Amino acid sequence: MQETKKTYLPLIWNVREAALNLAGVAEKTPLSTSVTYSRLYESNVLLKREDLQPVRSYKIRGAYNKISTLSENETAAGVVCASAGNHAQGVAMSCEKLGIKGTIFMPAPTPKQKIDQTKMFGGSHVDIVLEGDTYDDSYNAAINFCKENGSTFVHPFDDEKVIEGQATVGLEILEQTSKQIDYVFVAVGGGGLASGLCSVFKTLSPNTKIIGVEPAGAPSMKTSIDNGVNTKIFEIEKFVDGAAVQQVGDITFNICKEFLHQMITVPEGKVCQTILDLYNRDAIVVEPAGALALSALDLFKDEIRGKNIVCIVGGSNNDITRTAEIKERALLHADLKHYFIIQFPQRAGALKEFVAEILGPNDDITHFEYTKKSSRENGYAVVGIELKSKSDFEPLVNKMKARNFYGDYINHKPDLYQFLV
Repeated sequence: MQETKKTYLPLIWNVREAALNLAGVAEKTPLSTSVTYSRLYESNVLLKREDLQPVRSYKIRGAYNKISTLSENETAAGVVCASAGNHAQGVAMSCEKLGIKGTIFMPAPTPKQKIDQTKMFGGSHVDIVLEGDTYDDSYNAAINFCKENGSTFVHPFDDEKVIEGQATVGLEILEQTSKQIDYVFVAVGGGGLASGLCSVFKTLSPNTKIIGVEPAGAPSMKTSIDNGVNTKIFEIEKFVDGAAVQQVGDITFNICKEFLHQMITVPEGKVCQTILDLYNRDAIVVEPAGALALSALDLFKDEIRGKNIVCIVGGSNNDITRTAEIKERALLHADLKHYFIIQFPQRAGALKEFVAEILGPNDDITHFEYTKKSSRENGYAVVGIELKSKSDFEPLVNKMKARNFYGDYINHKPDLYQFLV
């Protein structure tokens, strides 16, 4: 009879050993009460502030734990990773702290800000190689480099030592509160942090429910769990870049499918609204993946009432140039931003009529593209309109149609929408 292979789960003493390795490197980040979210959901919502790490994300934990446990022969050959984000910065800082040579492969389109941050954390110990247009291009180049040079590849999530390092987040949470924790909400990209949390809470707080949260446009873990097999998704929405992977790890998949209480997805627009809310209400700056866990609370508002909740705020490496897009996505998600093709009669006063008699008193034109064609009866414009209330949408459309201004509604036509706007 064939023996069933048991799922790997980090042992608690390995996690405690990882915590000792990380002493003086990774911060013991605060577990702080969110007054805003506690009131909103009538519960006790605690934020585990991994955005306050030196590299502004929890990734330093797994990267440093992995690299610090390599043998002398392995460190002599150097380490390699492929990343355009938080993992790269975690590896870079680890190399600098340990005095180990690191080579970090990044896609060529990686924003300069991220390249500069990685260089800053790694200093002279790190070489950055820009390779290919996608993460997969960089990953393949990194693997080839390892084969040619005998270097060790530091995987961002599918590695036992990386998972043990991320698991120290859970250890700290339980050390920082004497209250029974009912739920932990955690963003899932490749699944390293979620796997680590599962290992700690299964051993030390087995009644705690771990809820994994993915962006709706990149549901790799949920799809895999639903299918019962680790499944690669070939087309994903990359906006929540810290949690958007085409395929999760084999190790992390096996842990999460067995020990996560539930795996859910949240729309990217909802994540954007959470980013704005955290900044406006609490002066907390987070990246999209850092807002994922909090974004899921709406889906559990009845279930979590009166409970003790922990949300992992995973990172704050957000590029300020994305602010306009974040606001746009939040408004679209809330049904407050709408794009139309409007047909204007090519006569004097048509635009004035549209503004004065079609738009509501609180409607605001935020986008307008129009070119007059003298040979046509009507001229078409792409018009973006922001509403104060989503209930204003239907009256607006009805007035457009009644006065023959309505051409088409393009919010739900992504190919046309992205081409025109």
